[in-house]
Amino acid sequence: MFSWLHRNEDRMKHPEIFENVVEGLKKVYKTKVLPLEETYLFHDFHSPLLDEPDFDAKPMVLLVGQYSTGKTTFIRYLLEKDFPGIRIGPEPTTDRFIAVMYGEQEGIVPGNALVVDPKKQFRPLSKFGNAFLNRFQCSMLKSDVLKSMTIVDTPGILSGEKQRVDRGYDFTGVLEWFAERVDRIILLFDAHKLDISDEFRRSIEALRGHDDKIRIVLNKADMIDHQQLMRVYGALMWSLGKVLQTPEVARVYIGSFWDQPLKYDVNRKLFEAEEQDLFQDIQNLPRNAALRKLNDLIKRARLAKVHANIIGIIRREMPSVFGKESKKKELIKNLSNIYIEIQRDHQIPPGDFPDLKDMQEKLLHHDFTKFHQIKPKLLETVDRMLAEDIARLMSMIPHEQIQNTKDNNVTGGAFEGVAEQSPFGYGRGEGIDAGSLEPDWIVSKERFKYDEVFDSLNPVDGKISGASAKAEMVKSKLPNTVLGKIWKLSDLDKDGMLDSDEFALAMHLISVKLQGHDLPTELPKHLIPPGKRGFVA
Repeated sequence: MFSWLHRNEDRMKHPEIFENVVEGLKKVYKTKVLPLEETYLFHDFHSPLLDEPDFDAKPMVLLVGQYSTGKTTFIRYLLEKDFPGIRIGPEPTTDRFIAVMYGEQEGIVPGNALVVDPKKQFRPLSKFGNAFLNRFQCSMLKSDVLKSMTIVDTPGILSGEKQRVDRGYDFTGVLEWFAERVDRIILLFDAHKLDISDEFRRSIEALRGHDDKIRIVLNKADMIDHQQLMRVYGALMWSLGKVLQTPEVARVYIGSFWDQPLKYDVNRKLFEAEEQDLFQDIQNLPRNAALRKLNDLIKRARLAKVHANIIGIIRREMPSVFGKESKKKELIKNLSNIYIEIQRDHQIPPGDFPDLKDMQEKLLHHDFTKFHQIKPKLLETVDRMLAEDIARLMSMIPHEQIQNTKDNNVTGGAFEGVAEQSPFGYGRGEGIDAGSLEPDWIVSKERFKYDEVFDSLNPVDGKISGASAKAEMVKSKLPNTVLGKIWKLSDLDKDGMLDSDEFALAMHLISVKLQGHDLPTELPKHLIPPGKRGFVA
């Protein structure tokens, strides 16, 4: 059913291609875009300069949503394990930005230490001050998924009276900073809570300009029946249409991204297909990392050109001696006319311009007499860069993308590849510990029940097919990712079928999960059938 990612020793089969593209981007930015940015104070108005870690960083996934929409649980579902500092609950429990990253040693790095680490891309976040840094941390976790990406959890966006309490830092400003740098933005909605609060609306507006990165997830969809789900989906599309204000219909992924049994499993096939599509999109991020970095640099260079023209015209219009303050007020008030002049003279589309009101507010705090006049050579250099250097780097990208998908995807966690014969394709507890001191097979205690079910499935030559086993296993209502893991643990000889021992083991592991315990990553001795211990190293 699902063909999840298999092996990914690096971001691509030929990592030198990625490195060459990234090195080219660094050089182009430092020698051709950065001089233009520095001359016209681009970093004061838009975003900080790009450092080497910005180019070298792994792809990032940003999760945004109102409280209790399942953001943290979604991360746990992907990783199939808890990360340091995880907190899950019905009320706002995640009160900070948490960057979940790979680390050989598990632990938490506080925000103030994180922003002075020259190897990480978070140094510019220091501008948001201690109020933010005290609400920012990095959770280091040894996980195969995190070898290829970083996942950023965000505080639950508040509603009602809660949203009137000042967070003490520029929340939407932080979101804008991350939105510019991440590879994917996942907006999560709760099927029971579709109202979009004022703060959530402002947060979504802060993500504008990065529409290509946004994916929308309607989570907890198993908690309502089929008829209600249709109504909820329609209501969500209506709400999104008012906020996103785009003529295109947003792509919404429907599912329940956790490892607990589905309350209503009538939509199981829909959830499976939606989960496969979303995971495929996420797992392609490492393969497309160079292309995303290239695309972001192009957008930045185009904005830098527009910004330079705005600042240059403002400087040109300023008087040399008298009436500077009154002229400044006039220019800010009539900034829209400057936009129109630049669009007309340079054939620049309106979509390349910064937000008018935001630009007017920032101009209030600057001395216009210190601005530089337009320097054509700097603009010509960027034009040539866009026409020649970017085209050269772009020509290298297809070599990265033609590699076999199995060699370029994320592995581990919910993405872990299972044997092709699997019909599912795709903490600690009793499953690990109980019976660990017993020499006998612990499954034998309930064996008689499992054998009755096995015999009813009409085994052939002592085995049942994957399809027959799946039909029985899905009765547990566990998600396919969990059942796929159980299959992988149970099909000891990897032949795509189950004998009576393997089927009993699968049923036992399902029981373990339904009792609220975690599954083992590898079978301990007391769970391996005595006659099959040679199959497990």
